[in-house]
Amino acid sequence: MKLGKIVLATLFASSILLAGNYKVDVSHSSVAFKVKHLMISNVKGEFSDFSGTFEYDEKSNTLQSLKGVVKVDSIDTGIEKRDEHLKSAEIFNEEKYPEIVFTLSKVKGNKAYGEFTMHGVTKKVIFDYESGGTIQDPWGNQRAGVALSGKIDRKDYGITWNKILETGGVTVGESVKIEVELEGILQK
Repeated sequence: MKLGKIVLATLFASSILLAGNYKVDVSHSSVAFKVKHLMISNVKGEFSDFSGTFEYDEKSNTLQSLKGVVKVDSIDTGIEKRDEHLKSAEIFNEEKYPEIVFTLSKVKGNKAYGEFTMHGVTKKVIFDYESGGTIQDPWGNQRAGVALSGKIDRKDYGITWNKILETGGVTVGESVKIEVELEGILQK
C-alpha cells in the first residue's frame, strides 16, 4: 500500500516538473477576429495590446492553464473611424468594459474549455486547440506555441448594435470568429 502511494506521488511530481509556466511573447503572438459585413464579406481585425500566462505540459504537449487579457482600446481593423465606433458605447463600450478575458478550464483532445468575459458578461466557451510543441530558441530560452480558434455570438455578450438592410440582412454579423496564436517563453 505504501509503495503504491510512493509510486503515485512520484508520477504526480514528475508530471508537475514537466509542466512549465510561460509568459506570452506578444511580439510573436496574435489575437485576431473576423465578422461578416453586409452579409457578403468579412471584416478582419486584431488587438495589439494583450498579455497572458500559461502552463504547458511538455510531455503531453497540452495546456494545463491559461489566462489571457486583451485591452479593447487596442482594436485595429485598419480603419480608424471604424475602430473608434467599435470602442464606443454602441459596441464594446471600452470606457466601461476595457478588457476581454479568457481563462482556460481544461483541454480535452483538440478542444479547449474555458470562460470568456467580454462587455461585462462571462460565458463558457469551447475553442479548437492546437499545440505547436516546445523548442529552445537561439538565445537559450524554451518556448511553447499554442493556438485557439472558434466562434462566439456577440449578442450573447450584450453587443447588439446593428442596422437592418433593405434586402433584409444586417450590417454586421452576429457570429465572430476568433483566432489566437500564442508563443510563450518559459519563466525560470
